[in-house]
Amino acid sequence: MLRSTFIYLSKADWARNIVMNWDFARRTASRFVAGETLEEAIGVVGILNQNGINATLDHLGEHTNSLEAADKATQAIFDIADAIHQSGVRANISIKLTQIGLAIDQEACAENLRQILSHAKGYGIFVRVDMEDSIWTEATLALFRQMRDEYQLTNSGVVIQAYLYRSEEDVKKLAQESVPVRLCKGAYKEPAEVAFPKKKDVDTNYDLLAAILIHGAVSCGKPQLSDDGCIPPLPAIASHDPERLDYARNYAEKAGLPKIAIEFQMLYGIRRDLQEQMVNEGYPVRVYVPYGTEWYPYFVRRLAERPANLWFFISNYFRR
Repeated sequence: MLRSTFIYLSKADWARNIVMNWDFARRTASRFVAGETLEEAIGVVGILNQNGINATLDHLGEHTNSLEAADKATQAIFDIADAIHQSGVRANISIKLTQIGLAIDQEACAENLRQILSHAKGYGIFVRVDMEDSIWTEATLALFRQMRDEYQLTNSGVVIQAYLYRSEEDVKKLAQESVPVRLCKGAYKEPAEVAFPKKKDVDTNYDLLAAILIHGAVSCGKPQLSDDGCIPPLPAIASHDPERLDYARNYAEKAGLPKIAIEFQMLYGIRRDLQEQMVNEGYPVRVYVPYGTEWYPYFVRRLAERPANLWFFISNYFRR
């Protein structure tokens, strides 16, 4: 119930208007968001790099409502690629297709995506296409494959959400295609018709999908993290759940997948202890670093995911 309420609030304009005008909310959100400017975000990535952690940069925003806004978001992603190249930080890019026009005009979105991947490819930068609500899953995968098949823009990967029933079949196909996949549990409210409603079932499916991805990486020759930290291995295990991390590590070891050929991904500001632990064990770790003025939906979804995040928010409220 609490999670459902927060997911509703993440999409409610009235709640956005209230919360974004609270100074304490902005201060609390800074735990999870690396500033409002690209310069601030690059500075955060530099600090992560000093601690042995790679990054993926995300300019926050989704569900743009005009082609002009989609074009502006596309330019902002060009700027990220330029900044990564110029600064030399160990990072790549994450994007959402509704931010660049998917909900408005699919052809325009495809052209924006092609330009983004082409621009990033010129620098040797990898781009991860995030997954959103299940209504966009099929279109997201179709556009992703179009970029690889039609334009040979293979500097890209995709995200799969373990709570969707369809994800097992999707992961099997992507593994066969040697596609880099970030595996996450899923952060959107979905009906029981398309997603596992119980956490234990999501966890079971997550482990199954992790195993498929690990086997796929072994079959594809065990591609490793690039020397510059930009191009990830094929399997990216995105979780803060120690049991999921333990399962993936143990399974990879039994399957003969080297540490450098599997990546663990976590969110900026969450479970820094786990991030440090994985680095100390010799695994590549990549932190998802969001930035920008559109921090509200992202921030509220983080509150929905873990009670500890909610307590952090409440305790800061009473300290203001």
